[in-house]
Amino acid sequence: MFYSSPATLAELGATVRTHHNVLKIDTKTKTLQALNIENGAVIQDHYDKLIMTTGSTAAVPPMAGIDESKVLLCKNYQQAQEIYKSAKDNHRIAVVGAGYSGTEIAESYATTDHEVLLLTSGDQILHHYIGPEIAALAGRLLKDHHVDLQLNQRVTEFTSNDQGNLEIKTQSGQTFSADIAIVCTGFVPSTSLLQRQVKMDKHGAILTNDYMQTSDPDIYAAGDSCTVHFNPTGRSAYTPLATNAIRQGVLAGVNIFGNTMPYLGTQATSAMDLFGYSIASTGLTLEYAQWGGFNVQQVVLDDNWRPDYIPTTDKIKIVLLYDRDSRRVLGAQLCSKHEIAQSANTLSVVIQNNNTIDDLAYVDMLFSPNFDSPFNYLNLVAQKAVDQEREAGFDNPRFTALGNREPRP
Repeated sequence: MFYSSPATLAELGATVRTHHNVLKIDTKTKTLQALNIENGAVIQDHYDKLIMTTGSTAAVPPMAGIDESKVLLCKNYQQAQEIYKSAKDNHRIAVVGAGYSGTEIAESYATTDHEVLLLTSGDQILHHYIGPEIAALAGRLLKDHHVDLQLNQRVTEFTSNDQGNLEIKTQSGQTFSADIAIVCTGFVPSTSLLQRQVKMDKHGAILTNDYMQTSDPDIYAAGDSCTVHFNPTGRSAYTPLATNAIRQGVLAGVNIFGNTMPYLGTQATSAMDLFGYSIASTGLTLEYAQWGGFNVQQVVLDDNWRPDYIPTTDKIKIVLLYDRDSRRVLGAQLCSKHEIAQSANTLSVVIQNNNTIDDLAYVDMLFSPNFDSPFNYLNLVAQKAVDQEREAGFDNPRFTALGNREPRP
């Protein structure tokens, strides 16, 4: 996906040098060295301010035979072109990795005349984004569309047999066969040019402050090359999403002229369309909330998105996570045939603003039977959380304290 072009940027006044590979950056002298790929010339350049938006590369796990010609990586445009061409002449497609990219590729080939095998080392798909409740729904959708979903299958080796088929071996001892395999096992930051010159996290992602400024005050970073401030935990995290990259890029461009516009952080809000169902998430899943040390609780709402007396409606499922100690909303996942993804944006604002389940339970939302019930489904899932706390003996202390007071006029 492309959102600009060299010509557009040149019209805005930028000097754009395509087909140049930066070989070295020296932060002490503020110089860089680049290779002109077309003619082999090496150029020297210098900078006053530097913005690193070098992105990420495909994570290549330790798999024997990963360099087999029938094994394709999925990250950049050139790799996508190769996948597209190869799949035209191959019927049996194996996809390794069930994150967003792997799941979407599996869906894409399942809607065409292909046999699709989806392998993941985890016990569910979309592990970083949704919990088991909605992952089970998504898994059933894949199986209903004839995707051979194989959970708990860590791929260890690719080989070609005598018939020219690709064999895929897993840690469990099983062997699967395919015509080609597409490996979608995540991304790693591409930051070697600044290694040991600016501070990075354990993944090699560049650390930045609220203004996208690195530990070198004249260098800023944005996108998949750097970490984000993850609001639900208050910590830095590596979360390579296009939404983060776009916001960070704009902020880095503004702040090199003076740190005036802080980054508000992220809830890693994301969504996908899977066989006509909207699946969306924001904030923490139950597993990651537990890992983060929260006293986390969750509720699950299964309901219709609008009243039964309307001739047509669809089921929705919402999983809401909150911290029992503070009652603060920590995360949510949503799934429906109805376009429910925009509700993840509302919940993202709730998390960013540190709102509680009590706030969400009665926050003002529109009502029309064409759009929702008298209480919006986000109100309803939060009211379910409030009821759960009351039944457990953890009523809202603020409401208890106000119990004997006169209501506001």
